[in-house]
Amino acid sequence: MTRTNIIGVYEDEDILVEAIHHVQSKNIEIKDVYTPIPLHGVFEALKLKTRLPFATFIYGAFGAAVVFAFLYWTSVISYPLKFGGKPLNSLSFIIILFVGTIFIATLLTFLTFFIRQNLYPGKEVTILDPRTTDDKLIIVVDKDDDLSASEIARIKSALVESGASEVNEVVEEVEISKE
Repeated sequence: MTRTNIIGVYEDEDILVEAIHHVQSKNIEIKDVYTPIPLHGVFEALKLKTRLPFATFIYGAFGAAVVFAFLYWTSVISYPLKFGGKPLNSLSFIIILFVGTIFIATLLTFLTFFIRQNLYPGKEVTILDPRTTDDKLIIVVDKDDDLSASEIARIKSALVESGASEVNEVVEEVEISKE
């Protein structure tokens, strides 16, 4: 299945962020923004929300509990050794606890991101404009089948007014989910 998108190609990061606000002020819904680098302000301008930081906190708490339980079991229950008269359950392993917590939280967040984004080895990549992997930035607007010619012209003119160096229509291959 294919879908047609209208893309505006931009040269500068600051112009792109202003362009997002300009296009949204014209009541045009932006489907996505592609940039070669993470840009401050794009996520907020698109009014996107994520629960990934909350998931990372939960993973960190889980990781701290698991690492603490493992360290307590190994140093107190399984193989207790007294070092210099210290009690068996002292927090001499706080550094290991800290690093283990960060490792588990990072690993589980990484896996959550890839599962949520449906990324896996061997997946076909669709790049709307190959220049976005180098130095160009694009705003993508979905071109529905029911849009009139005047509406398409209005979208294209809004992209040009906002500073796009070029405006193109690109056909994208879309996978149909089997749910």
